[in-house]
Amino acid sequence: MLEIIIQGRGGQGAQTAGNLLAMAFFAQGRQVQSFASYGGARRGTPVISFIRIDDKPIRARCDIEQADAVLCFDASLLEGRLLAAAGERTLIVVNSARPPEHYAAAMPGYRVLPVDAIAIATRHGLGRIVNSALLGAFARAIEAPDLDVLERTLREQAPKQKDENVAACAEGYEQVARLMQRSAA
Repeated sequence: MLEIIIQGRGGQGAQTAGNLLAMAFFAQGRQVQSFASYGGARRGTPVISFIRIDDKPIRARCDIEQADAVLCFDASLLEGRLLAAAGERTLIVVNSARPPEHYAAAMPGYRVLPVDAIAIATRHGLGRIVNSALLGAFARAIEAPDLDVLERTLREQAPKQKDENVAACAEGYEQVARLMQRSAA
């Protein structure tokens, strides 16, 4: 079973990203469980999505205590409860313009892949709406779901600017592919 935590702040699109990711995995024929936890119900407060993916029915009905992967929409949230759910095997993809070396020094023992999703979203006319760029980056980092399935999900489910969202997703995917190539060399 793959267990994922997505954390962001209200208004950033983290909940939408969680729903889209769950839909993409389901479209690939996987079993999916997706649920959210909200702090205060207002813009800017932390929100968390939990997603479980498996090939067989999922029976667990609790929060994820130890994630396989984390998608973090705001680097200031990389602390406390979120990091308590991340171990040395957990892959963390974070929306940040800082280089990987910053996280290697600041967070030793964690596997962190920073993605400048704001720059990607801005290039594609999405302003500060980063969820598509982060979804592409995250899909490449965890090697699932397939990019074409994720892009199809965005085309079907994005409320507006479908082409721009798909392009941002593809660029996020490619940015992480390059980052992973550099770190493997």
